Formats: sequence, C-alpha cells, structure tokens
Amino acid sequence: MRTVRNLTAILFTAVTIPVAAQQPPPAGRWAEAKCDLKPGHFLVNQGLLFLKSATTTKFEDQKKKDLADAQRVLTQAVTGDQNKNPAAWYYLGRYYIMTNDAFGTDSAFTHAQALKPECKGDMDVWRRYVWVPTFNAGIAAWQANNPDSAIRSFERANALLADEPTGLKYVATLFFNTGKSDSAVIYFRRAANVAATDPKFAQDRKDALYNLGRIQQSLGQLPEAQASYREYLVLYPNDAEIMAALGGVYMQKGAKDSAYRDSAFTIYRQIVSKGDSMGYYQLYRVGAEISGSVPEDPDTSVAGSSCRREARASRPPLTVARIRARCDSVTTGMAKTYLANSRAAFSLAAQALDASLKVNPYYRESLIFRANTALGLHDSVTALAMSRRLMAVDPMNRTGIKIMAYAQQQNGKIDSALYYYKLSDSLLIGDVAVTQFDSTDTGRDVKGVVTNTREKPNAPYKLLFEFVDLKGEVVARDTVQIATTPPGGQQQFALKAAGPTIAAWRYKKQ
Repeated sequence: MRTVRNLTAILFTAVTIPVAAQQPPPAGRWAEAKCDLKPGHFLVNQGLLFLKSATTTKFEDQKKKDLADAQRVLTQAVTGDQNKNPAAWYYLGRYYIMTNDAFGTDSAFTHAQALKPECKGDMDVWRRYVWVPTFNAGIAAWQANNPDSAIRSFERANALLADEPTGLKYVATLFFNTGKSDSAVIYFRRAANVAATDPKFAQDRKDALYNLGRIQQSLGQLPEAQASYREYLVLYPNDAEIMAALGGVYMQKGAKDSAYRDSAFTIYRQIVSKGDSMGYYQLYRVGAEISGSVPEDPDTSVAGSSCRREARASRPPLTVARIRARCDSVTTGMAKTYLANSRAAFSLAAQALDASLKVNPYYRESLIFRANTALGLHDSVTALAMSRRLMAVDPMNRTGIKIMAYAQQQNGKIDSALYYYKLSDSLLIGDVAVTQFDSTDTGRDVKGVVTNTREKPNAPYKLLFEFVDLKGEVVARDTVQIATTPPGGQQQFALKAAGPTIAAWRYKKQ
C-alpha cells in the first residue's frame, strides 16, 4: 500500500509569556519584613544591619563589603545555634535575593517558612520579585536561540516558585526541541502536577497533558500515553483530537490484542459521527490522527519463514505442497487482516478530511492527508483529483509532488509518474515548506523555508502568495524574493497577511 508515511508531527499548543511583576522597593530604601520577625540574636541582628547598609549605600565597594559581611554572620548563625531561628534564615534569603541567587533564596526561605509559616506571604512576594527577571532571562535566551542558557534560567525560576508551572512547561518544550524527549516527559509531568493544584493554571495543565501524551506515544510508551490522554479527557471529554490520539494508542496496542483495535474503531466512529459540530481545522486534525494510526505494512516474509521452519520440523514430515499451503495461508491471512483494518481506518479518516475540505476547500494540510488516505485506499481517481488540488495550492513541495507521482502510478500513467518522481528528486528548483500559518488580530503570520535541492545554485526567482477566504476569493497577496542559493542551502521567509477572513494560502512561481 503506497502512501507517504510520517506526515504527522507532535504539535505543541501555543504558550503565552506572563508579564506580571512585583514592584521592587524604591531605590536606596530598605523594605522591612511584612510579618512579626525579630532577629533574636546578635549575629542575626548584625546580618540585618549589613543588609540595610548594602541597600542604602551609594558606593559599590561599600555594598560589596556589606553583602560579604551579611553572608558571613548569617551563615555563621544558621550553621551554629541559630539554625531554628526563622529570622536567621529569612535574612539569609534576603541576602540571596540581593545577590540574585535563586537556589539560595529558595533554600533559605523554605527553612524560614517551615519555622514561621505566617511569613509565607512576605516571602512569596520576594520570590516573585526575583522570579520575574529570572524567568524573563530565560525568555530572552530562548529568543536568542540559546536553549542551554534558557533552561538554566527557567530552572532557577522554578526553584523560586515551585507552584508556578509555566517555567516547567517551557523547560519541557526546550528539552523536546533539543532532542531530549525523556527529559521533556519528566518536566511536562511535573508541570501538569503543579498546574493541577490551582484552577488558574487550567491552560497550563491542558498544554502539559497534551504534549506529555504526544511525546509518550512517539516514544512507544503506550500505557503511559494512554493514562495521560485519559487524564486529559476527564478535563476535556469532547476534545476530538485527543480522543483520536487515544484511538491511535489503541491501534498500536492492537498489534498484540485485537480488542484494542476494536476500541480504536469505536472511538473513531464516535468522533466522525459528530463531524457536523466541528470546525475544519479540528476535522483535519482528527483525520490526520486516524490516518497516522494505520501501521506500516506487515512483514509477511518473517512470518512465512518461521512457519516453513516449524513445518519442516514436524513429525511425520510434511510434503512440500502441504508446507506451502499451510504457510501461504499464514502470510495471506496477515495481509488480508492488515488490508481490512487499514481500509477501515483510512475510510474513517477520509470522512473527517472530506468534511474538513467541505468547509475549507483550499486548506493544504487537509488536501495532503486526503490525497494520502486515497492512496491507502487504492482509490486512484480520488488520489489523482486530490493531488491536483494539492499541487494547485502547493506546487513546489517535495512531499506533495511524491504523492502526485504515486497517484499517477496508481492510475497507470507511468510516464507522468516518472516525471513527478524526477521533479521531486532532481528537477525541482526549490522545495517550499510553509512552517507557520497562525492567526493574529489582523490576519495571519506566515513563515516558511525554501531549500535548493539541486546540485548547482539556483537563479533568483519570486513566489507570489495569495491568501484566500473559505470561498477561494483572494483577500491579500504578497511576494517572496528567492535569492541565489547554493546546493542544499536554505532561505527563510516571513509574511504578514492582513485580513480577518483569511482561511488558506496558495502560491506560484513567477
């Protein structure tokens, strides 16, 4: 069954950057503790006085000396007989705030809070006061494409506010983006657990569980992915995409237990039956999920070889004809079972994708998956029709061109198939991939990359993009200038298309 595999990818839900900040005390003024906290010892009192002096002095050298002295006497206090004095730990925490030591702040305040719980509110203010610039440093490092530095900043922020899930979620995303999926799983799990403690973090919990299940499924951690999806669906029981993802887990487990496969199809049918109540994007995601759940063609040669080996060892010996009859039935049965199950899944995916295209006939992602499911169904007429629609929207993408080649081949048009195979392999002047098509207040943010797949530099050319509404009428146009690019080189582009009714894009080479 010839299809283009691995079309789906893990999709991270959008995250927003909080912009809340605790206002610092006015410059040069000392902020007293907002709870009843007395030094109670001369070392602690000395530490308090040194911190006040470091806050109010106008001289940098004096500030450094005061901070060093504060650290010295407060450390002496907490390592001596004042280790049960909450003020000693509190002012040590204030020292760490002044030296921007997130882990030291967390440790000292944790000790102080255990000894003086009524001071928690005051310490939470200081924690957030340091958390904001630390968190923002992580954002800045991320935007500067420095993931290691971003992770370190977020880790410091996480130490300051253990009940804030956003930093954990961002660390998880960075780990995933840098290929450390196992670490991403750990941090998304932590983010989901923290977010579950407060309703105001509902979106963070949703994001974390969504991505947690996705990554677990991609790693083959099927029981864990199943549990994450079920936890998500308890909160959002009508989320068709995650229902389809759970069906995908069942399909994977169905390779060993057909009952799981039956459960998957039950879920798929339930989703598709409610297609009229879903938008085109959700229908596309459901269709893509169901289509992606179809396993690779089974390797019947392995089963056949094993069968023949066991048959030859039988006593009394079997004839060659009987061995062939027995083992041919094994491989034929595997093929028939696979074809029946894949056809059922592809048919349900096709229903969802057809419903999506009915609403938005020009959406590229729906077109590419619909063409692919038609190939899987050996529906050569639909595969060719969808491939032509796809090429009208996205004519210079290698994946789409390969799908057209397969469709031509299924229709017996060998010369056309060879042309498209060659086009995708060596004739294409540039492989165009639109990587972002996000809604904004005024229209769409569009990003993409063009790769020179030839063995020589390309001549400059233009791409004319048209942005259309659900009726296919052009709402906006823009042009991308493609410069001379060396073999294997890439050129990124970004467009801002204005128009609230924009629903799809298309382009052509000029």
